[in-house]
Formats: sequence, structure tokens, C-alpha cells
Amino acid sequence: MARPRKPLLSRERIVSTALALIDSEGLPALSTRRLAAELGVSGPSLYNHFTTKDEILDAVADTVIAQVDVSAFTTAGGDWRSGLLGWARSYRAALAAHPHIVPFLAQGPGRRPAGLKMADAAFGGMVEAGWPPAQATRICAMVRYFVAGSALGSFARGFVDDPSAYDPADYPHLGQAHLLAEHQRQVDEGAFETGLRALVDGLALQHPERVPPGGGPER
Repeated sequence: MARPRKPLLSRERIVSTALALIDSEGLPALSTRRLAAELGVSGPSLYNHFTTKDEILDAVADTVIAQVDVSAFTTAGGDWRSGLLGWARSYRAALAAHPHIVPFLAQGPGRRPAGLKMADAAFGGMVEAGWPPAQATRICAMVRYFVAGSALGSFARGFVDDPSAYDPADYPHLGQAHLLAEHQRQVDEGAFETGLRALVDGLALQHPERVPPGGGPER
């Protein structure tokens, strides 16, 4: 029998299949046995590419983060506001496309290259724009909390579309709540943009260029 021209497995195929499985059924669905079955191979063959399930998860997480565009920090001519807005929007889009992996990503970048490159670009962009390192660290952490929370689930879809669930005697201000799920994208993306703009506007008031020498808030 002639040897196949291409190997049955590759890291890329394993990762893409694992991500598809997580997307469709959630993190608990991923096991090496289930993944091997999805790939049509025996379980031990996975270990030629990954030693543990956690290594597979790390690779899946890094594939998602690699989709985040941090170029705004370098193309905005030192404008930290544009850099932060561009990063946060791209970050949310990448996570919102794969919400089931968000709890794993929320643990931090660990040793994952794409995650560390994103952190380096964001932190470096803020420091180069004049933010003290300690404050830049806190800002990057704040954005990560905000983005992860926004991508984890839908606010709008948390309300059922049954008008009878909102008896005006009990909930006098929720007469239109049954319409929220119908406008899920508008509500959720609008909420994210409102919060993001508020964060950036608030930070602009604290930027070192606005703080007089010897005064101002703790940095």
C-alpha cells in the first residue's frame, strides 16, 4: 500500500477540529477521546503532536487570540485612544465568535505566543503614549475584563421573548423587555460601544499630559 501523500494529522487540523467542537458543544465536550473520534483516528496518535489536553486547549486559545488586530497601536501615530479602541473592538470580535473558549482565555496568556504578543503590543502602545507602566498595566487588565465579560454572553438574550413573563404589576419598567432578544446584536454591540467610549473618555481625563507637575491622581 502506498504511503499517503499527506499525514492524516497535523497540529492545525487538530486545533481547528478542537475549536469547532468547543464552538458547537462547549468546553466540557472536549476530551482527547472525543477529539480523536471527530478526527477519525486513535487517541494515542494525538500525542505525536500534543502531550496533554491542556496543550491542545492552549493552542486553540492562541489561535483565537491570533485573530486580534493590535496594529492600531502602531498605525495611529501614537494616539493611544485609537489604539485602545481598535484593539478592544477586534479583541471582542475574536472572542464573541468563540464564546465557549472565553472562560479558558480569561485565565490569562500563560506561555501562549499570540497572547503574549497581544499583551506586549497593548502595554507597549500605552507606555509609548505616555502612560506610566503601572497604570498601563491596569488599563490593559481593565480592557481584558471588559472585553471578556462582553463576549461571554448576550445581555439581550437573557430576557425571554414572552410578554407574559413581565407582569406590569411586578415589573412596571420591563414592558418592552420581551423585544430585547429580537434586537440582540443592536443591544449587545451598542452596550459594548457605550462602555468602551466611557472607559476611553474617562481615561483621557487621567492621561499624564493633562496632569500638572507634582499633582494629579495616583499613577
